[in-house]
Amino acid sequence: MISEWIERRLPELLEEHGVVGAQVAVLRDGEIVDAAAGVRNAVTKEPVTTDTLFQVGSITKVWTATLVMQLVNEGLLDLDRPVRDVLPDFKVADEQATRTVTPRHLLCHTAGFEGDLRFDTGSDDDMLARFVELLAEAGQVAPPGELYSYCNAGYAVLGRIVEVLRGKPFRHVLGERLIEPLGLRGVAVARAEYARYEMADGHLKGEPVSAHLFEAEVAAGSVLAMPARELLRFVRMHLETGEFDGMREKQVTHPDFGTGEWWWGLGWELSNYEGGDVIGHTGMTVGYLSVLRVVPAAGVAVAMMVNGGSETAPLFGAIFDHLLDELAGVRKRQLPDVPEDPAVDHEKVVGLYRCTALDIHITPAEDGRVKVRKVGRGPLTAPLVSVEDREYVHLKDDVLIAVDKSGILPLGGRDEHGRVGWVHWSRAAMRV
Repeated sequence: MISEWIERRLPELLEEHGVVGAQVAVLRDGEIVDAAAGVRNAVTKEPVTTDTLFQVGSITKVWTATLVMQLVNEGLLDLDRPVRDVLPDFKVADEQATRTVTPRHLLCHTAGFEGDLRFDTGSDDDMLARFVELLAEAGQVAPPGELYSYCNAGYAVLGRIVEVLRGKPFRHVLGERLIEPLGLRGVAVARAEYARYEMADGHLKGEPVSAHLFEAEVAAGSVLAMPARELLRFVRMHLETGEFDGMREKQVTHPDFGTGEWWWGLGWELSNYEGGDVIGHTGMTVGYLSVLRVVPAAGVAVAMMVNGGSETAPLFGAIFDHLLDELAGVRKRQLPDVPEDPAVDHEKVVGLYRCTALDIHITPAEDGRVKVRKVGRGPLTAPLVSVEDREYVHLKDDVLIAVDKSGILPLGGRDEHGRVGWVHWSRAAMRV
């Protein structure tokens, strides 16, 4: 039985990989089973239960996209008309982009403006409106529609569109249009609500942390929290109705991360697993990591949430690799072997690359290798994305691979001399 396997393996894997606490929920044949292990707080030792809330981070974007698609289905919004049709005061630094960015661009991360700008506009009902006003300073990485580059700020704009067309604050719409109709229990849509529930505390390096996440990013993934089973009740709605099937259609190709093409739909990530189509999303906030994977053809979904630990990636791999193969016959594609002739053209690749969230330093190393160091540029991104020097080699055209296979780095935007213009880590970081 799947439930027995999870209940047995989850505590073992948490101990093996030094993870503080976790929940796993599985949807199969319309039924949900879940399990929990570990503690909510490493100091107080309060246990994680299946009722414990975890921040879901950017998985919130699927909820926001669902609210947007409700507007589309009701004829209230055209995805391919400019955002300015709904938000006349919308503005980014580039005038052409200001006039041409559409909701479709925002949904599939191709609006092209910097996506990790963070503004503290409070937690009142006008927080999204004020946030969107401040985007006037957002610089343009690429023309709208040209390049996929993950954009948190774009989802803040989508949240504001929802507010304007519904005439209510985003959090209220989220409750009225999704949480209440689905009968979801124990879902917090604001930090002020956490005290009502059994909430897991985020951890970094095994210690509890209390990071200030700006409430205005509510539509992108700053505060929404719930148990894993409630997330799967939302997913079950997606699988049981055809109302949102269009969200799973391919919209843009993601840069190659070593396993071939994969894509973004309208809110969903579309992965290239072996054995069948898999959709999902990942959410990361300071001290939390949540992963959702769905196999629509099999009616199977797996959600897992953790509140920090030293080695979360092997834990997620052990759970998802087993469950998705066992229940749906799909397997994540493996990275290729490091090639024998891996020299990197230093002259064309070495440099400093930057986006709002981080700097990526690429420096020469011996034997044609390069060293790659990622440095978060702010108090929120520093603990999430900073990585010390790791050696990379050439894998194939415009793709580098870490010697220890811990990462892939796509390249692009070459100039007439072949110099790389950007590197990609889900965001495009441009050469400085």
